[in-house]
Amino acid sequence: MHSLATAAPVPTTLAQVDREKIYQWINELSSPETRENALLELSKKRESVPDLAPMLWHSFGTIAALLQEIVNIYPSINPPTLTAHQSNRVCNALALLQCVASHPETRSAFLAAHIPLFLYPFLHTVSKTRPFEYLRLTSLGVIETGFHHVGQADLELPTSSDLPASASQSAGITGALVKTDEQEVINFLLTTEIIPLCLRIMESGSELSKTVATFILQKILLDDTGLAYICQTYERFSHVAMILGKMVLQLSKEPSARLLKHVVRCYLRLSDNPRAREALRQCLPDQLKDTTFAQVLKDDTTTKRWLAQLVKNLQEGQVTDPRGIPLPPQ
Repeated sequence: MHSLATAAPVPTTLAQVDREKIYQWINELSSPETRENALLELSKKRESVPDLAPMLWHSFGTIAALLQEIVNIYPSINPPTLTAHQSNRVCNALALLQCVASHPETRSAFLAAHIPLFLYPFLHTVSKTRPFEYLRLTSLGVIETGFHHVGQADLELPTSSDLPASASQSAGITGALVKTDEQEVINFLLTTEIIPLCLRIMESGSELSKTVATFILQKILLDDTGLAYICQTYERFSHVAMILGKMVLQLSKEPSARLLKHVVRCYLRLSDNPRAREALRQCLPDQLKDTTFAQVLKDDTTTKRWLAQLVKNLQEGQVTDPRGIPLPPQ
């Protein structure tokens, strides 16, 4: 058991934070009577306390209390009766788990304990009410922060005044996270059902949830093991390609530059696999070949470069007739 009395020296950046209050709130998580306020206060302070994750993980009964918060709302998922109050409360618990998932000292133990699996029932939900949307977004955020700090170059999400602080932070909107060992996270995720869950959200979630889910798929694809896994069978590849194709069609009607960026990056990475490249020559949406998204991407040089590289990858090695028209594969 971690002794709070022997905590590491406090950085000067924490001068404003009353450490005794942090210890008190952690202790209060163990009692159902004081837990709700403690969840709220700790979730608000978590970015101010760099060593909060080890304190949470090693203090007696804390993780069990957070998991109890999650399990307590399972009955409200089906039938979908989740209230805004319930959603906000469990999102505060998820925000603390996200803190544990992103910290280098606790991440491996967090994965080894298979704690993300407790969140998967939330990702299975389909209700489009705000309480459920916050729940899915925050749950995705816990998984997404297992990868690394979310900066402008990767996942671009604006702060939303409509989201509770915990949902915003866990989605990586305001969080500041350190880089993690991505291979460990990928290996764990590939043993779970995260890919079909992300694909479901990519197809029917809100624009914000779609963006985070697509980012998770993108991170899996960028790993060689993840790319090989998805391209290993026709069923896996075709499911991913079908959902990405539907998203492109939807984006042509309701443009979103940040979501399109991740979709294009997923396609580009798929084109690195020879079998997937051959299939994409037949099924890449026409909207990515013509000028459909020219206006949306006019200021996004990175995505335009990715799109040009994607088209080039699909053209290389392709057999054409004397007129330059591609011939169907033999």
